[in-house]
Amino acid sequence: MPDSTQVSPQLVKTGKKNQRSRRIFLQSGSTLLLSMLVPTLSYAAQILAVRVWPANDYTRVTLEGDIELKATQFLVKDPLRMVVDIEGLELNSTLKEIIAKIQSNDPYIKQVRVGQNRPNVVRLVFDLKEEISPQVFTLKPVAGYKHRLVLDLYPTNPVDLIAELIEKGQWLQDKPVVKLEESLQQPLQNNYPQPLAMPQPKLNPNPEQFFPSNPEFSPPPSLIRMVTICLDPGHGGEDPGAIGRGGSREKDVVLAIAKRLKAKIEQQPNMRVFLTRDADFFVPLHVRVQKARKVQADLFMSIHADAFIESTARGSSVFALSNKGASSTAARWLAKKENAADLIGGVNIKNHDRQLASVLLDLSTTAQISDSLKLGSAILGEIGGINRLHKGAVEQAGFAVLKAPDIPSVLIETAFISNPEEEAKLVDEDYQNQMADAILNGINRYFAKKPPLAKNRLT
Repeated sequence: MPDSTQVSPQLVKTGKKNQRSRRIFLQSGSTLLLSMLVPTLSYAAQILAVRVWPANDYTRVTLEGDIELKATQFLVKDPLRMVVDIEGLELNSTLKEIIAKIQSNDPYIKQVRVGQNRPNVVRLVFDLKEEISPQVFTLKPVAGYKHRLVLDLYPTNPVDLIAELIEKGQWLQDKPVVKLEESLQQPLQNNYPQPLAMPQPKLNPNPEQFFPSNPEFSPPPSLIRMVTICLDPGHGGEDPGAIGRGGSREKDVVLAIAKRLKAKIEQQPNMRVFLTRDADFFVPLHVRVQKARKVQADLFMSIHADAFIESTARGSSVFALSNKGASSTAARWLAKKENAADLIGGVNIKNHDRQLASVLLDLSTTAQISDSLKLGSAILGEIGGINRLHKGAVEQAGFAVLKAPDIPSVLIETAFISNPEEEAKLVDEDYQNQMADAILNGINRYFAKKPPLAKNRLT
């Protein structure tokens, strides 16, 4: 008879299998229970850089991270504040730097406070100087930047560009000026405006070559109207433009040249100047066009400093708009590069698309392009006296910034910042003054052949 105390090997094997199954079941249950009680850990974004760009137009705050940042914001009154909550983020020393980066002269931000609001959520609280209309959006990696979260603080009441033009015009301090509103109502006399006084340039010592003596030439004794020149220093803010081997940034060089040119133009009778930007901040391409039209500009000149992959490329160039394709492969390449400024500088795509539909339509007329070519030719001829020309004629391409349908517009590449020799020129004050003189001479040459006539208000 078999021993009842003995267990068959098959039963022992079955028991062990059941114990293993129970252990697996218990382990699975424990994992499920833990997953219900403990939040799933996710990768926390890292803030790599914080930048603040204050300007009268708006203040921009940029947070750059290694992954896309998600944020929500709301406004609070009494006192005015903007609260921004950023998800998936732990407070670090780089983010704390934003506190010191808010300047006392910021038009819209008094100060900012930052803290860990709750796990994985950082809160920024901006104390405001006035009511704002914020735009918060993200930008994908481009041109050396990682993911960017952009906070644009626009004033609820936008800046009056005409008032700003008058307020910042140095010409008011030196000479009486007929108001634009009054001058537009004055009829032309003999279709001749008062001749524009030439500067004291090195290149054109004899103004008679542009205003020849003629017994039939009888300019009116009184001012017809002010001539408004819109200068557009390229790039700015998040968009540095081209960078030379010596570290010079295009956005800084062209702003310096534009300011020198502005001062020289304001010394001319009957001229005033508007800058699309007068500080280091980014202006989207369509906004540059809008600004020129709002101040009823007679001319629009976008100032740049070219760059190319070969450091031997050199020379100055002038470009006008083309509706029929670029005049050369180089012109097409440059237009594509300049038109990409919005991607680098950063625009709110939702608003950008809507504005493009109304502003950057292909409305430029044959007359506008023809006048732009004449203006460009006059400027190019003067620049050739101080620097080698990259091309001997005005080139054309589809530059978005030149698409004001009713304003002669040119883009001036003052020199190649990628060329070490020309980079040294671009940062030299004497060369900047010579370039400003040459452009001013070109403006006067253009107006000598095509006097500024009375025009209706722009709508």
